[in-house]
Amino acid sequence: MNKELGKILVIDDNEDILLAAKLLLKKHAHFVQTEYNPQKIPFLLNQEKYDIILLDMNFTKDTATGKEGFYWLEQILERDPSAAVIMITAYGDVEMAVRALKEGATDFVLKPWQNEKLVATIENAIQSKKAMKAGSSATKEAKKEGKNADNPFASIIGTSEPMQNLFTIISKVALTDANILVLGENGTGKELIARAIHQASLRKDKIFVSADMGAITETLFESELFGHKKGSFTDAKEDRAGRFEAANGGTLFLDEIGNLSMSLQSKLLTTLQRREVIRVGSNQPVSVDIRLICATNMPLYEMVEDGEFRQDLLYRINTVELRLPSLREREEDIPLLANYYVRIYCEKYKMPMKNIAANTLKKLQKYHWPGNIRELQHAIERAVIMSDDVVLQPGDFLFLLQKEESSEMDIQDFNLESVEKLVIQKAISKHGGNISKAAKELGLTRASLYRRLEKHGL
Repeated sequence: MNKELGKILVIDDNEDILLAAKLLLKKHAHFVQTEYNPQKIPFLLNQEKYDIILLDMNFTKDTATGKEGFYWLEQILERDPSAAVIMITAYGDVEMAVRALKEGATDFVLKPWQNEKLVATIENAIQSKKAMKAGSSATKEAKKEGKNADNPFASIIGTSEPMQNLFTIISKVALTDANILVLGENGTGKELIARAIHQASLRKDKIFVSADMGAITETLFESELFGHKKGSFTDAKEDRAGRFEAANGGTLFLDEIGNLSMSLQSKLLTTLQRREVIRVGSNQPVSVDIRLICATNMPLYEMVEDGEFRQDLLYRINTVELRLPSLREREEDIPLLANYYVRIYCEKYKMPMKNIAANTLKKLQKYHWPGNIRELQHAIERAVIMSDDVVLQPGDFLFLLQKEESSEMDIQDFNLESVEKLVIQKAISKHGGNISKAAKELGLTRASLYRRLEKHGL
């Protein structure tokens, strides 16, 4: 760490901690200011601009709840929204520290700390500030340049408030090794977000390995994730590393985590707790060092209540939870996305570049997009292919209007599977993509409806 990294403010009511922090950090920072009285924070911030602020979670007036820490975090961020605040906390306050991350803190450190760990955390916070600045202009750059390999957000299109909030959170959590759970409807881009987190992380030069939990059969689960030894089963013709070993040193992305059976959840939990795998046919454990990101469109908290998902596994995988907005929650991004896909498909099919009429964009913004970005992408591709005009008109998206406005059941056959799929589509369309309302009207739980959506590929 270079002394040119700037100025550090440490606020803690323990004089010994302040002394230890100053002795350590003065070797690494340009200037270290310590203060035991949090009431002086406004004065200090008015007098100086700090690059990093270390803030205790609990002071003498409030020794357990962390309320003072959250209050002063809020005060600091009100005065300087770009401030990098690292919370100082005891081992028993980790849950509060995670909450602090969600409320604007950059990171947290446990006391008593390890010197090297504290220095590394501060260094990461400096990098995080730079990443946040990159994130705020990422979509503009992506639109201007098309792509940028050095920008982890370059492939994510969106300038809406929900997306900017998402970029900010990613910038904060990416540089940690915290397990992340990405929640969102089908088609919202969960794997894209997982890759962006990896690209913004300290593991960006290592491998990113993904595994679709919904596509791995129960019999092949252990072999796919943990690997196997030659001869351990009929088709095991050679030793093979599983996804965990393949991702060693990098990031492992487990998609559709909510589809795992209870028995497979138990096996996964054991591996995550031990941080080691045992290949099928072997008794020798192999240590793995991974950054874990999981994703699902399933209502995991309701599944826990229904006994369909292990609560201890949920706690293990969601140190930080990201909720991806649906497309209808970020309708101002639809013109950006639509024009982006028009350009992509005009280039792909070697067609003259087309534009989208203003009234067409308004129509696209009014549609509720139950399939989210994936549905928009397919709609644009079809319109580009089918339209003979250089400007896409509302008529080029007539099938969307028919989907949205059709009020009668158009049953082509009486196969129960087909009828069930159609009824589900109608219910979701009627309620604007609201899964809870659709499930209630269908007389199903949300978990049951999600399973049927998976079954029918909706």
